[in-house]
Amino acid sequence: MAKMHTRRKGKASSERPMVTENPSWVPLSATEIESKIEELAKEGISGAMIGMILRDQYAVPNVKLATGKTVTQILDEKGFKGDLPEDLSRLMVRAINLNVHVKANPNDVANKRGLALIEAKIRRLERYYKRNGVLPATWKYSLANAELMLK
Repeated sequence: MAKMHTRRKGKASSERPMVTENPSWVPLSATEIESKIEELAKEGISGAMIGMILRDQYAVPNVKLATGKTVTQILDEKGFKGDLPEDLSRLMVRAINLNVHVKANPNDVANKRGLALIEAKIRRLERYYKRNGVLPATWKYSLANAELMLK
């Protein structure tokens, strides 16, 4: 399958092994994993980083297999839900930073294109989240609003 923003074909990232149950060598139980997620969220760590910390430091290869819920679902249950989805807010931060660079370097055409591609991703995610009810139907992306929301 072709990539979206290049003319090349490419193989997607590596695939997880087809496993349907939690491995027996995982040292933490489901309740311990949930409490560890809550503890890390209280420190202000994002959901993606929590998953990486659990994988690298606590030997939990897959939170969903161990608990039956994703990290995001556990964070929502514990009351740590953010106003924006994490992937959307990270893309908005990238767009803000790249816009600052483009304003300082107006002849940098490659990064102008990069900014356009990031904003296209943001708009696609916006449509997806509106369709699934995560964002309100009146929410609209603009660079100025993104700076106000995230800074």
